[in-house]
Amino acid sequence: MTGQVRTVDGRVAGRRGQATRQKLLDCLGEMLSTSPYRDVKVIDVARKAGTSPATFYQYFPDVEGAVLEIAEDMAKEGAALTGLVAGRSWVGKAAWQTAEELVDGFLDFWRRNDAILRVVDLGAAEGDKRFYKIRMKILNSVTNSLTDAVKELQAKGRVDKDINPAAVSGSLVAMLAAVASHQKGFTTWGVKQAELRPNLALLVHLGITGKKPPK
Repeated sequence: MTGQVRTVDGRVAGRRGQATRQKLLDCLGEMLSTSPYRDVKVIDVARKAGTSPATFYQYFPDVEGAVLEIAEDMAKEGAALTGLVAGRSWVGKAAWQTAEELVDGFLDFWRRNDAILRVVDLGAAEGDKRFYKIRMKILNSVTNSLTDAVKELQAKGRVDKDINPAAVSGSLVAMLAAVASHQKGFTTWGVKQAELRPNLALLVHLGITGKKPPK
């Protein structure tokens, strides 16, 4: 843990306090994976962490405040998704590899952070600007890089100039997010995970390059 960690009243937490704070966040994260967000109470988080509600309130104003802390940390991890696209080639066989790795990274990120992402989506859908900004921070990290990729292909004459790079990229990322959040649901349609990834990569490749991947 880097930087100073402060309590709600502004005091700098010592090493032990930081450890307690992190344990509370870890326990809350575990609870979000098994319980509806609205059902999680401070007393339950504190009990799971082996401490008291009073200690919880030393570090967080309420459960929502703690959830936002987890979401912010998750968003920082999500920002790294841009590395799956930025500077990568979208020409020839390399383009197919880029598409596959983007899909793999996106689905894996969503699966690892499924619980907190569900809360973020709920908050954003309800109009909470804090959750909306976190969601957009994650999606923009990929959208902006894909937009740049399309513009570069247009400059080289490989993609029609009438294509709107931001519209295409934003649509693809929205699709990735929707599919990633519904991964378990695909099994009810008889779609296996191993089948989902290459088909999703195909759509991404077609969307960015306008062409089928080379055989």
